[in-house]
Amino acid sequence: MVLVDTHCHIEMRSFDRDRKAVIERARSLGVRNMIAVGVDLEDSRRAVTVAGTFDGVFAAVGIHPHDAKKIDGKTYDILKQLADNDRVVAWGEIGLDFFRNLSPRAEQNRRFREQLDLADDLNLPVIIHDRDAHGETLGILKQWKGGRTGGKRGVVHCFSGDTAMAQACIDLGFYISIPATVTYRNASRTRDVVRAVPMERLLIETDAPFLSPEPLRRERNEPAHVLYTARKVAEIRGMEPEQAGEITSRNASELFGFEVFP
Repeated sequence: MVLVDTHCHIEMRSFDRDRKAVIERARSLGVRNMIAVGVDLEDSRRAVTVAGTFDGVFAAVGIHPHDAKKIDGKTYDILKQLADNDRVVAWGEIGLDFFRNLSPRAEQNRRFREQLDLADDLNLPVIIHDRDAHGETLGILKQWKGGRTGGKRGVVHCFSGDTAMAQACIDLGFYISIPATVTYRNASRTRDVVRAVPMERLLIETDAPFLSPEPLRRERNEPAHVLYTARKVAEIRGMEPEQAGEITSRNASELFGFEVFP
């Protein structure tokens, strides 16, 4: 198997005690690369540090919509300095979260638009968070000019929309990332998306330590478990898991610009 976990949080405190073992376990199962995705300023710093410590680990920096209200005049300057590191391959995760509403919706919208433009200025693809804000997220992505660096580039992570939204995102130039929720019994909509989306636009992820797959839902999620998502995608698409792993890994390489295959 050749696999890439395009979205995990191995920089978080829950991995402090065994991070090296977690990464080694993933690599032993074929996970060539993984992206540690920042959610706030300090977490982005940690993601860059972890990426600089372990081979095959890359980083993304950005401010999650939960923390949009905490952005001040210095935040973006610090993030841009972090983004100058050659281990940083994306800006994110950014977007909208109207499920928990931990930042005011107007502030989420404003900061989302600002960070899209920052990513474009830095020639970095974006990692989009969208929870209970499908219409608003799609509207902002459609309005975003992008294109200054060759088009709108990025991924809608942990995709939870329907097939129509998936196609609209693809039409704009985005990839669709499938988490382990596709293994859940009630995930028929996600499985429909996997059937409908062209394989060349699919990525897979864990969102570790969150969203553990069946049959491990009571355990901490980790990058090695991206194997479960690859297997489920392969089952849905009627292909071998190795083929699903190879295609999604090549997609990740194309989007994020790192080498997967030696």
